Amino acid sequence: VVECHEKSTGVKRALKVLHDSTKARREVELHWRASGCIHIVEIIDVYDNTYGGKRCLLVVMECMDGGELFQRIQDNREGAFTERQAAEIMHSICVAVRHLHDSNIAHRDIKPENLLYTSMEPNAVLKLTDFGFAKETLNHADTLQTPCYTPYYVAPEVLGPEKYDKSCDIWSLGVVMYILLCGFPPFYSNHGLAISPGMKKRIRLGQYDFPEPEWSNVSAEAKNLIKGMLSVDPTKRLSIQQVMSSPWIRQFTQVPQTPLYTHTLLRESGDAWADVRDEMTRSLATMRVDYDQVQIKALEQSNNSLLNKRRNKVGA
Repeated sequence: VVECHEKSTGVKRALKVLHDSTKARREVELHWRASGCIHIVEIIDVYDNTYGGKRCLLVVMECMDGGELFQRIQDNREGAFTERQAAEIMHSICVAVRHLHDSNIAHRDIKPENLLYTSMEPNAVLKLTDFGFAKETLNHADTLQTPCYTPYYVAPEVLGPEKYDKSCDIWSLGVVMYILLCGFPPFYSNHGLAISPGMKKRIRLGQYDFPEPEWSNVSAEAKNLIKGMLSVDPTKRLSIQQVMSSPWIRQFTQVPQTPLYTHTLLRESGDAWADVRDEMTRSLATMRVDYDQVQIKALEQSNNSLLNKRRNKVGA
């Protein structure tokens, strides 16, 4: 993504260059369809062109100058981050997700890095972006089956063979809300890795808690909402409509202004947070697979060392 300017007006825009492919066209189409929501980054225009001799899609979007969600909280110098502020942020994200789910679109990659502010101003709008893993969910046959996700924000069923759908977005919302209220993720790896066998097991079993002192003064309503979003069973997990009907989200201006540890912990773990993001990026390369793009080699053409050993053993 690069910065550009609209010649006629001088307005700053963001330009995303995608190599033309079925996946890229799906991303652009779904993002274009979702652009009518105030809390989703707007696509201004799309051009089909060549760049470096290759067919490309040039996606012109509004420029998000305000940075990422957690960076903004970390950089805040105006007192403690409060539970009411967390509720207002969650309301904004939920408006975006409701718009998507009402349009039969699952985002599948809701995480802090994809939540950006329009500007550095106090009244900046928070918006969801990056539809690279979004998928249409028109009917039961289209239930999402592709294992693509970012470790910390991944629903337990995605870590197994079961099918999953829009409910994985709700799981991600639950994880983001948890971090907003304390400053660290619920299924933290003890080894500093983005995902580990122990953490994978904790996610599968829904093993998390609300440790003190960080959670001592957080409202019961907030904790109950997180429990409803982090349910291991996707059929028991709240829908986006149920999340938005919660008074904690719906009436966020009434949520207590309880000071949280979030700001302090995010600042203290700044370096660790960067390491986690790097590790998550590396993990993604091995975790994201689109079944419709996988090409399975014929066994005769395979040169797998283990398979060759077995062939030799049988031959002997």
